Amino acid sequence: MAKTNPGRFFEDYTLGEVIVHAVPRTVSGGERALYHALYPARHALASSDAFAQSCGLPASPLDDIAAFHVVFGKTVPDISLNALANLGYAEGHWLRPVWPGDTLRSESEVIGLKQNSNGKSGVVWVRTRGFNQHDDVVIEYVRWAMVRKRDLERPAPASVIPDLQEAVTPDQLVIPEGLDFSGYDFALAGEPHRFGDYEIGETIDHVDGVTVEEAEHMLATRLWQNTAKVHFDATQREDGRRLIYGGHVISMARALSFNGLANAQVVVALNGGAHANPCFAGDTIRAWSEVLDKAETAAPGVGALRLRLVATKGGEPFRLRGENGKYLPEVLLDLDYWALIPL
Repeated sequence: MAKTNPGRFFEDYTLGEVIVHAVPRTVSGGERALYHALYPARHALASSDAFAQSCGLPASPLDDIAAFHVVFGKTVPDISLNALANLGYAEGHWLRPVWPGDTLRSESEVIGLKQNSNGKSGVVWVRTRGFNQHDDVVIEYVRWAMVRKRDLERPAPASVIPDLQEAVTPDQLVIPEGLDFSGYDFALAGEPHRFGDYEIGETIDHVDGVTVEEAEHMLATRLWQNTAKVHFDATQREDGRRLIYGGHVISMARALSFNGLANAQVVVALNGGAHANPCFAGDTIRAWSEVLDKAETAAPGVGALRLRLVATKGGEPFRLRGENGKYLPEVLLDLDYWALIPL
């Protein structure tokens, strides 16, 4: 029997199976330092213990997207090692903060399968849950990926496409225990803009851009232990180019959104997301946001903004789709999420 793992192919998945992913990972301040070195991440709550304590938390948690990357990275050898692309996200919830010293592990349930019409690949939907060392779920989300087939003659399974919630509703948002923005320090946070300053339909150009390099992408993707072949092996694509990990684009766009959304401190839900076009080394990532909805919460001084975060590699801001309804070629990411902000 072969000792090595070639990864799963489309025909290796069974609807309803639960996959326990190796290897648990204990996170520390090192993950935060590297995350802030790789991206221009500056949100105060994830940067300063003192600031976090002034907001009712015992310490500064790991950046929410960094915690997502750790949980996601565990799943790659079983879900997307042979993926052609990671296609989208839905029903994402950040349920508990991740603290330095926590040990995270992941499990995924296969909730949908559909072979593509070319017979060479199929789409796999999974619901992934990330657990800490106390077996508490800290993050859960649905994602779907296009995965190669090994045996092109293998009959297609019955198509099952999961019925997913269009958006997480405000009453489903989980606020970190103790979070209190009633004494929030806007000067230290970096901007004066609060919940009431944002209007539904408002768009924000985040102005800045960052050119992606191979070296930083390779470091980041290894940091999250993401082993997908298309990110490392140039022979995996016909064009001979390594695909930039979609999460790298998410983190870059979220970090760039600080300029205009510095007080959107906590990501609490992921409504949907699409990696609209591939990103490659040499592309310059820019970002803009649109306010989709607003809601107050029961936590003192805490409101929630539903935001569309769009990453592009050129073109004018606030342009998303062409006349044909498809994403414009310069659009890299379309992400819909909820974030917590002081009232």
